[in-house]
Amino acid sequence: MRQAPGIRRQIVQSVAVMALGIIFLSVFGSYVFYAVAVAYLPDSISETWIPSRVEMIWIFCTIIAALGMALFVAIRLSRRILTPLNSVAYSLREVAQGKLNARARMDPHAMGETAQLVSDFNAMAERLEYMTREREFWNAAIAHELRTPVTILRGRLQGLAEGVFSPSSELFEGLLRQVEGLNRLIEDLRVLSLNDSGHLELQRVEVCLAEEIRAVIETFATALNARGIMLKQELDTTLQVYCDAIRIRQALMALLENARQHADPGALTVRLYSSGTSCYLSVEDEGPGIPAEAASYVFEAFRRVDPSRSRTSGGSGLGLAVVKAVVEAHGGHVVCQPSGRGGTIFVLSWPIRQV
Repeated sequence: MRQAPGIRRQIVQSVAVMALGIIFLSVFGSYVFYAVAVAYLPDSISETWIPSRVEMIWIFCTIIAALGMALFVAIRLSRRILTPLNSVAYSLREVAQGKLNARARMDPHAMGETAQLVSDFNAMAERLEYMTREREFWNAAIAHELRTPVTILRGRLQGLAEGVFSPSSELFEGLLRQVEGLNRLIEDLRVLSLNDSGHLELQRVEVCLAEEIRAVIETFATALNARGIMLKQELDTTLQVYCDAIRIRQALMALLENARQHADPGALTVRLYSSGTSCYLSVEDEGPGIPAEAASYVFEAFRRVDPSRSRTSGGSGLGLAVVKAVVEAHGGHVVCQPSGRGGTIFVLSWPIRQV
């Protein structure tokens, strides 16, 4: 696409063309006028410094033509410069009044800088509108996630205070699980907030990542076995990776918790391997799988493939968003794709060494 000339260039060009036009009109027009006057109206030419009537008419017409040319250039320039600026100014007032859907109109005759200004303003307004919608969505989603455990805690504690419930280890264990769930939710929100602000710090060291992964798997083995999910390990025990082991463990725990909540009974395979200069960590289940259209938003916070099912199983909708944040903080990326076993495979990859 050909880029429109800048304002400075177009102003210089327009003024130069106008000046040349006026000079041409004055000089060439005068030659033509006097040539005609000498040939057909020799008596109309004044022999003194005071112009004759015919010469005055010619001077007046020349001035009118020059003013018309200057007015045409001025209107053309003002339309190309002021119309987009006025549109942006009006839209700014609309946005200031809370109308975030206001957009500046792109004039087809706008110059380079003014056209870019309109485009940048519209992009900013769209971004502002999107961020406002996201903030409202996050506020509603966080309030929804906190309401259930807080309601349970309040009900149980009030029952204990009023003597409705008898203190028991089972009751206290249930309360502790709710507190642990709140703690995980708060930590996930903290990680995502730090990542969005660019302050998610990593403590990178060279570790044998297979040992760290094995420790996480052992922690989750009992809970997964209770759901009929059998863990399989395919770990490269010789692979030394420069990473934040705690954050990688956090990401793996989120994937295993996601599998515990949503995967069908069967095998769950965890692989650790390398290819070239990258380290790969994958978690593959045997079903039910994630629809292809959901793969584009599955790593967004509070975006669920099946909201009703996720609510029942207790997921917060933040786990996969935390996985993405951790991997991207390591300079890598994560993908979700169908597996050959009818399920889903999550693949995390990042550089083995820090660049």
